[in-house]
Amino acid sequence: MSSPAPDKPRFVIVPHRPHARVLLAVAGGLWVASLVAVGYWASNQAAPGLSKARAELAIASKRATQAEALVKQLRQNVATLRRSDQISRSANTELQASLAEREEEVSGLRADVAFYERLVGATGQRRGLSVHEAVFEPEAGGTWRYTVTLTQNLNRGAISKGEARVSVEGVSGGRLQTLRWEDLVQKPGAPGQAFSFRYFQQLEGSIMLPEGFTPQRVRVQLRSDGSTVDQAFPWTAAVPRGD
Repeated sequence: MSSPAPDKPRFVIVPHRPHARVLLAVAGGLWVASLVAVGYWASNQAAPGLSKARAELAIASKRATQAEALVKQLRQNVATLRRSDQISRSANTELQASLAEREEEVSGLRADVAFYERLVGATGQRRGLSVHEAVFEPEAGGTWRYTVTLTQNLNRGAISKGEARVSVEGVSGGRLQTLRWEDLVQKPGAPGQAFSFRYFQQLEGSIMLPEGFTPQRVRVQLRSDGSTVDQAFPWTAAVPRGD
């Protein structure tokens, strides 16, 4: 009968090696230190270029801001100058127009003064009933406004009475044509315009010229106390300057 196998030992005895753990810890520390050293070295290598780039970016950004502000100011100055130029031109145009109006007004007043001096002055030429001028101005709608000035200073105590008729000579369709008073006022059998004055009088009214008619001469006929006065004026002279 065989004898039973001996039982396995329940505990194993391992030799104590404290130096292995120390070496492992040292190796780990060296590995971490190497990583830190590599990171520090890489940072030192990249830091100078990065700092320079950041500085250049800051300078460029500042210059861009300044340039933008300058452009904005220049645009505002240009707009101000344009507006000022428009105002100056407008003011100059208005001034020129006002000056032209005043000069025309002064010229008209001087002509009136000369007219009155000739009419009532002691040295003025004595004349009987006559037409001093006939002025025509265009109106809206194609009509013409006329102003006919009648004068007389031959007999200062007398009153001249009668009627006036206007006719216009011109060309229509390549042929000479005369528009009578009845044609101009578009009233068949219309009487002449009455007048009554001591020294002068202005007769006013409107006439119509047919389409395609080119006026060349104006004729004014006055009938007073059985006598007739007939005077003609070139159409260009009858139209005021500026029309």
